[in-house]
Amino acid sequence: MYSVIDISGKQYTVKEGDILAVDLMDKKIKDKIEFDKIVLVKLDEKDTKIGNPYVKGAKVQASVVDNVKDNKVITFKYKKRKNSKRIRGHRQPYTIIKINKINLGD
Repeated sequence: MYSVIDISGKQYTVKEGDILAVDLMDKKIKDKIEFDKIVLVKLDEKDTKIGNPYVKGAKVQASVVDNVKDNKVITFKYKKRKNSKRIRGHRQPYTIIKINKINLGD
């Protein structure tokens, strides 16, 4: 069984036990999170529930594993013959979550 969930405007395909890196959430390590914006739930090869826009009663339970930053991305701007250059760095913050359970809530 897997489902497609909507987390802060992005869709992720998840199964129980999966570990995801999502945009930074305002949660601490070991906090429990419950997502209710479930777009699709596939139970087996014949049974699939598709939401309009979300599946009613379905929830995904997860827990926060860690809050981390990604590798540094460098932007470098240079203008020839102008003695001009600019270097900027950015590290995107992420929250690592683990999917514990997918509930249909029939």
